[in-house]
Amino acid sequence: MNAAFQELMAIRNRPDGAEAEITGADPVFSTRFKVAETGAGILAAVGVAVSDIWAMKTGRRQRVAIDVRHAGAALNSFSFLQARRDDGSYQVMGNSPAATANYQITQPFATKDGRWFLPHFGIAHLKERVLGVLQCEATPEAVARAVGQWDAQALEDAIAEVQACGGMIRTSDEWLAHPQGQALAVQAVVEIEKIGDSDPEPFSSDGPALDGVRVLDLTRILAGPVAARTCAEHGADVLMVGARGLPQIKNFVIDLSHGKRSCNLDLNEREEAEQLRQLVRGADVFSQGYRPGVLVRRGFGPDELAALRPGLIYTSINCYGQHGPFKGRAGWEQVAQSITGICHEHGEDKPALLPVPVCDYTTGYLGAYGTLLALARRAEEGGSYHVKVSLCQSAMFLQRQGRVDYPRAEMGHGGEEYAALQMASDTSYGPIRHLAPVLKFSESKPGWSRPSPALGSARPEWLN
Repeated sequence: MNAAFQELMAIRNRPDGAEAEITGADPVFSTRFKVAETGAGILAAVGVAVSDIWAMKTGRRQRVAIDVRHAGAALNSFSFLQARRDDGSYQVMGNSPAATANYQITQPFATKDGRWFLPHFGIAHLKERVLGVLQCEATPEAVARAVGQWDAQALEDAIAEVQACGGMIRTSDEWLAHPQGQALAVQAVVEIEKIGDSDPEPFSSDGPALDGVRVLDLTRILAGPVAARTCAEHGADVLMVGARGLPQIKNFVIDLSHGKRSCNLDLNEREEAEQLRQLVRGADVFSQGYRPGVLVRRGFGPDELAALRPGLIYTSINCYGQHGPFKGRAGWEQVAQSITGICHEHGEDKPALLPVPVCDYTTGYLGAYGTLLALARRAEEGGSYHVKVSLCQSAMFLQRQGRVDYPRAEMGHGGEEYAALQMASDTSYGPIRHLAPVLKFSESKPGWSRPSPALGSARPEWLN
């Protein structure tokens, strides 16, 4: 039996219906970690949570099925994104030259004390802060020389001091002995905290599982958008809330916005912040990817919004979680892999990142799972709930799932299998092919009601 699925069913804590068909096995990618099997367990749990809601709507449970190889594709969906060329063929949407250059230096580098450190350069303003600490140019050779002049712990502290991103490569034992690892180890991989009382809110009797559910998506790059895209896949009205000029990565925006609408609201502007509060009054889910405390200081914390809209599901998605000495730090996929022990174990002659951004995607699907469970609890007993997931918790979850051997490098999806998993959409970015929903149900068919929108193309209001 899939251990990841079983752990998530314990969080669900219902006496019946904890069944899903999971077929196939790792390795899907070139790593000893059970990446795809873990993803399959999470997606199967999402399916069970959808079936719980379906049973509330119809009185019937659905059979849920997921293939491990398909789950692996869902942990790497942006790699299935293709744009149509003038001759009618489709070509993978590669990274921009700037993004490629940043990925080349967001890697582990050796430090003066014989350890390794990963600086993160993904977003322009954070990149400048890291370069300010390192006092070097943004080339692999320059970054390697600069990192080599630091002790790893001192560099991690200096990067955190300027509110930039990076992490010392630790073993899993070192992480579990660290106060931050210890703080997370005593928490469930998905936390669901009741934060207020309200009347039950049953689901609509018609349509998809989440028909009539309204989701505010204040997230970007990469886990948060996955969570909201999953809600849209099952019928929710998802409204992305960004700000004009907010740094984004185009490929991720296109791939992770299926089924959503997009508006811009600047929370630094009083009138636009009030517009967001009006949206909260009509929302069911408020999903956000800020560091703990950031939105509290702006009046958009979980307790404030649960008072504004009793019955709200407030979903928090970040790197380090809601507990421990690192909870206020910013972080990304690569940092989570570095500090929790994944990079140390995955590398051979030196630490290395996994071939897919597994922490981001699993955290997104876990966020959706927790949101679905909370919505079901609200339907039955009422209440407002705070759902909490994090990249580091997801990394620890992956490490609990065991190991496999793999036969060769560069494993993954290709050829006929790759094409069979895709679907076509006409978007504001042009015709594209992208990964279709991979979860299978006996009655309903997951899907998105609209293609990925242009950022800021919708008004900040709910659909009737």
